[in-house]
Amino acid sequence: MLEIAESRKPMPGAPEEPGTPASIWRSRTFLAVFASYSLSLLGNTFHSIALNLWVLQTTGSAKLMSAVLITHLAAGILFGSFAGTVADRVDRRTLMWVTDLVRFALVAAIAILVYLPSVPFVYIVLLTGLTAFAGTFRTPAFQASLAEIVSKAQVTQAVGAIGIADNLIRITGFALGGIAVAFFGGAFAIAIDAAAFLVSAVLLFASGKFPYAAAKEPSKPKTSFKEDLAQGLRYMWSDPFTKAAVILLTVVMFFFLSTFMLIQVMAVKVWLAPPFVFGLLEACIPLGYVAGSALIMRLDKRIRRRGIWILGSLLLMGPVFIVIAQMPSAVGALPFILLVGFLFSFSTTIVYIVLREAIEPGLQGRVFGMLGSLTSAAPPVGLAVFSALSDEFGPSLIISASGACMLLAAAAASMRLTTIRRFD
Repeated sequence: MLEIAESRKPMPGAPEEPGTPASIWRSRTFLAVFASYSLSLLGNTFHSIALNLWVLQTTGSAKLMSAVLITHLAAGILFGSFAGTVADRVDRRTLMWVTDLVRFALVAAIAILVYLPSVPFVYIVLLTGLTAFAGTFRTPAFQASLAEIVSKAQVTQAVGAIGIADNLIRITGFALGGIAVAFFGGAFAIAIDAAAFLVSAVLLFASGKFPYAAAKEPSKPKTSFKEDLAQGLRYMWSDPFTKAAVILLTVVMFFFLSTFMLIQVMAVKVWLAPPFVFGLLEACIPLGYVAGSALIMRLDKRIRRRGIWILGSLLLMGPVFIVIAQMPSAVGALPFILLVGFLFSFSTTIVYIVLREAIEPGLQGRVFGMLGSLTSAAPPVGLAVFSALSDEFGPSLIISASGACMLLAAAAASMRLTTIRRFD
């Protein structure tokens, strides 16, 4: 069984450890990869809004709109480990820019079909599925590439910056996407996504070689794809810290995202929140997350006993959900929803930072691929269960019950996941 101390040896091919971490914004490679990711995510928000509106306006069917969403989820759930293994066997930079070019072609085709007056819906679903499948390879390659382009001393900065960008883009991207659809139509918004993938590919191509591919040992015997896939699964099952982190993140995603969806239901059905207040409620989680990530970046190495911070934020989240469920109005709940987003940042961002420090680069694609599959599957399952219970007993009671279950899960994790609790 691999020990954490052994896992945290210097990463082959990663930049040298400086005495004081240099700013990530001085790295041309990081800037190119960061800009590529941000553009790709912004384009996806435009695509999501435009495609959903097109389906509803063309067919009037919520079921068909759900089919598009399910197609995206299925690709991530089914092929995460497969894609992660590929990301560990090839040059990740090449895999990312090739994937972006493939998605550019597929999304451009979707934009053309949406622009046409009459298109069989099955073509849209097929192209959407292919786009999601290609994106499945891009995600673990991107997540694992950070170990190659920043030093371990810069990981906190990099992960925090990506988390902040992710949430800010989601806040602004959906609003801008809605405006683009309203003024220019769905085809135009989807075309923006295609253009974003093209620019993303160009940025990656110009970023320079990543060191991991060049650092592979030439004398190391070649292994088959099947052997590499099995090795990754064995590692996640045998390494105590990685196993604990994967379990913890899956549980957090199961409860957090499902419960937040019920809060939205409560805002409409119980609190009768006006559109402006509902918009503030939607923004509170990402804003809280941004605040938490910014604080983590600011404190960086001054955060000691990081395992306690992870588990402590998780322990607090359940009671805060219970408090939200008892609030008489949406306005009163806003500060607590903001606090939940802040706690969510500490319970996830620090885990992602530590995973990059603890796992050698050659295995990170497989770990993040499997983690992506599990965290993609958990929220839909939780939402299906919680929604059915909410219809029967009301959202307030189910949010309270979810908060109580989350508190119990966090307490169990604090006692059982000792590798998390003791991590510094």
